Amino acid sequence: MTDLPRVPLSVLDLAPVGAGRTPHDAVTATLELARAVEDLGFTRYWLAEHHNMPGIASSAPAVLIGAVAAATRRIRVGSGGVMLPNHPPLVVAEQFGTLDALHPGRIDLGLGRAPGTDGATARALRRSVDPLSADDFPEQLADLVAFLDGGFPPGHPYAAIRAVPAPGGRVPVWLLGSSGYSAQVAGALGLPFAFAHHFSARNTLPALDLYRSAFTPSAVLDRPYAVVAVQVVLAEDDERARFLAGSGALSFVRLAQGRPGPVPTPEEAAAYPWTPSELAIVADRLDGQAVGGPGTVGRVLADLLAASAADELMVTTIVHDPAERLASYRRLHALFGGDLPPGLGATGGRVAGERTGASPIG
Repeated sequence: MTDLPRVPLSVLDLAPVGAGRTPHDAVTATLELARAVEDLGFTRYWLAEHHNMPGIASSAPAVLIGAVAAATRRIRVGSGGVMLPNHPPLVVAEQFGTLDALHPGRIDLGLGRAPGTDGATARALRRSVDPLSADDFPEQLADLVAFLDGGFPPGHPYAAIRAVPAPGGRVPVWLLGSSGYSAQVAGALGLPFAFAHHFSARNTLPALDLYRSAFTPSAVLDRPYAVVAVQVVLAEDDERARFLAGSGALSFVRLAQGRPGPVPTPEEAAAYPWTPSELAIVADRLDGQAVGGPGTVGRVLADLLAASAADELMVTTIVHDPAERLASYRRLHALFGGDLPPGLGATGGRVAGERTGASPIG
């Protein structure tokens, strides 16, 4: 068995809706998984924002964060992430200020700059036909941080506006990305960074290099802190894991073809008449991901952690059966030796994002 470094483990959940199941089943499974991984010692549980996808029930992460935090006691709960172009910064600050008031010291705010959906749905969310622009993100982020911290400089158009409830800098802000843009922004601002290896494996190492080379110590962090999000399906052996992972693979292919739907059963995926182009899509999607028995998954994750020097590993698992998903996380916990160290912000005291009056932006 490959020796794995002792790193904190966390969860990225999309609340998958399996074929033949309902969104109620999906969010119930989310709460059950959150309670289980908390008992196993995982550091944080993040919910992703996606829209117009029948197989994903996490379109409103702030709502699910509140439910997960209420169902657990210790684990940090947050967004992986809130897609900032879809929301006015004031609304995000109020939502997460409210979550912090309900669950002090346990809420993370991960931010992305993609819409998390198709173009038409993005326009419906934003109530605008104007195209998304990366140039808008720094201003949106600066506004959000100012609302979170409780104020703008004199003369700013929003100087008289306060987010209520105001978290007062207690909610850690993370930047998420699948390319180098957010990595550089996170580094320049001295913020923690989470990279979507499960979405863009070939960009992982270049983005982390950019993050670390751009990093400037701030009131938030004195050194870089990088999380790598990876897809894991861990079963008793490689054959079983590949069978279970077929559900997520077929779901992704249908999404890429503009035919999103519930996550199919593994039997449906095994019987599906895959075309060469579809198999190529799946192969590219699974590149660098950890699907297999303990030996295979251990080797893949050991290589990823060695290459990336990640401070924390965040795991996402898309399978049809919630019981199989929970079993995968239990096996992963055992694979890492069953004694997990805490991650950033999990031990109390000053955590990333707890600012002391000085904003890292602007």
